[in-house]
Amino acid sequence: MTEHRIAVIPGDGIGREVMPEGVRVLEAAAARHGLRLHWKEFDWSCDWYRAHGRMCPEEAPQILRGFDAVYFGAVGNPAIVPDHVSAWGLLINFRRWFDLYVNLRPVRLFEGLPCPLAGRKPGDLDYMVVRENTEGEYGNVGGRMFEGTERELVTQQAVFSRKGVDRIMQYAFELAQKRKQHVTSCTKSNGISITMPYWDERFAEMRRKYPDVTADQYHVDGLSIQMVLNPERFDVIVASNLFGDILSDLGPATAGTIGIAPSGNINPERSAPSIFEPVHGSAPDIAGRKIANPIGAIWSGALMLEHLGHAEAAADVVRAIERVIVEGPHTPDMKGKAATAEVGAAVAQAVRAQAKKAA
Repeated sequence: MTEHRIAVIPGDGIGREVMPEGVRVLEAAAARHGLRLHWKEFDWSCDWYRAHGRMCPEEAPQILRGFDAVYFGAVGNPAIVPDHVSAWGLLINFRRWFDLYVNLRPVRLFEGLPCPLAGRKPGDLDYMVVRENTEGEYGNVGGRMFEGTERELVTQQAVFSRKGVDRIMQYAFELAQKRKQHVTSCTKSNGISITMPYWDERFAEMRRKYPDVTADQYHVDGLSIQMVLNPERFDVIVASNLFGDILSDLGPATAGTIGIAPSGNINPERSAPSIFEPVHGSAPDIAGRKIANPIGAIWSGALMLEHLGHAEAAADVVRAIERVIVEGPHTPDMKGKAATAEVGAAVAQAVRAQAKKAA
């Protein structure tokens, strides 16, 4: 029996509500495929910050390196901790500590999920956003001068290294080779006149190495328009940290709801554990109401299983998600009235039903 040690960090807000459902579904898939998942939960969160003055202990990197993967809920409770403090203290730092330079976010329109884009059907939206995850615009180089005076000055420097840019583009092209063999680069070199022309130069160099993959590029504003008007043209979109963050929120919204959107913070070299989390965030406005959609967390769990080498188990989970999206139950963001736990239980049962059918 294959065994894996998984660190679970529910975090804040609805992260605490959706993570138990993700664990429930992954346990069902593990039983189906002869896997044993050993879970260890950590209560690092904004509440932990209030008690300890930081988002996680100093030894957190060493602790998490003892696990095969990290299953993460959400971070953020601005009533307790400013968002920039909580995000850096519990997630962005992790991405850098473990060199999780790929943020992988699938976008897909499922059968049974109403699409806000007129006339679209399943298959029209099916692409991946590959976001650079460790540098770019989310740098911590900068500061304030003359704070609180008329001369107050604030700077924050974007950082684009050749290594960082090339490796995220290489990942995107290699991913496209396994899909529909098309890569789109997101840029803004007509306005950001130093870093984005450099991004374009590296993309032009990289595309020459993959003659079997077609490639094009759009400025981020035009790309946003095309994601709404002509989403079927995309296969793999590669973007900088900031642009990828924004586009990978827009994509799931055009596919019906951000509540189902998954993501993986991935170290492709596997020198450190990768982190898998739903895109939706902590959603303080609905936290505690037990109506959060757990499908984003569950699908993120499927990405984790795939990363750990269990593609068939991951496929079982995705098929179960497909069934529940068609048949229900649905949470309010999908025009239903079900509670978080009801949806999680239904997906888990759909996984087990596949096992019975296979037997």
